[in-house]
Amino acid sequence: MDKEEKIITAVAALPTDKSEVRRAPGFNPNLIGAIADEVSRKLVSRFPGMLVRKKRKKKPKKLKIENGIFLDTSAIIDGRIFDLIYLGILNGIVVIPASILLELKRIADSQDTVKRERGRKGLEALDKLKKTKKMKVMILSDVEEKVFNGHPVDEKLTKMAKMHKGKIITCDYNLEKKASIENVTAININALANCLKVIAVPGDSMHIKISHVGKDPSQGVGYLDDGTMLVVESGSHFIGKEVDVVVSRVIQTASGKILFAKKI
Repeated sequence: MDKEEKIITAVAALPTDKSEVRRAPGFNPNLIGAIADEVSRKLVSRFPGMLVRKKRKKKPKKLKIENGIFLDTSAIIDGRIFDLIYLGILNGIVVIPASILLELKRIADSQDTVKRERGRKGLEALDKLKKTKKMKVMILSDVEEKVFNGHPVDEKLTKMAKMHKGKIITCDYNLEKKASIENVTAININALANCLKVIAVPGDSMHIKISHVGKDPSQGVGYLDDGTMLVVESGSHFIGKEVDVVVSRVIQTASGKILFAKKI
């Protein structure tokens, strides 16, 4: 039974006796319901957009990175940061912005053989880290960097690290100082390496291999395991041999410490 038949049936059911009409408390509910259904159907057919609700635009979720470690290009190419990660010293998320990855790719595509090799080595180190899953690696997309468009790569890195309250790992002295001025924690791998070098004082005895002649033809030069240079007085005759020496003095330079020693 369609809507019109319902209305006809309801009308037919109305009392014909005037006395019954007077006693009726109101309209027949069946008639009212049928009329309401018909009116609703007509309105929907004529104005289909009336009952369509507008979809609310979902606000993009703000990216949240906890304990982010932002690597710059110099740290990736240097490679020592990956040794620290595999030792388990660091924790958190390794973050690589798209601009850093692009800069690394440009170096890997360089015409210069040395640059190309170092760039490829950096890309391979990142790929290895992702596969070993020693730490989570997050690559930030261009969309997430969009707010910093127009800024140099180092500037983007500093601002992103500051926004996410993360740390920057670098081998770039200028980036380290600039980040520090902007209240961003920046760790220079070279400074860290110097902190971990053996602390030697005059009077310490060592066993070392003499590698080559020093500035003075009479001097022999050797290196400790951490790379510290040790100059042995009158040691040029022992090149290629291992000797026991005693440290006589220590000189601090901009690049690190140099030890001077005498053969025992």
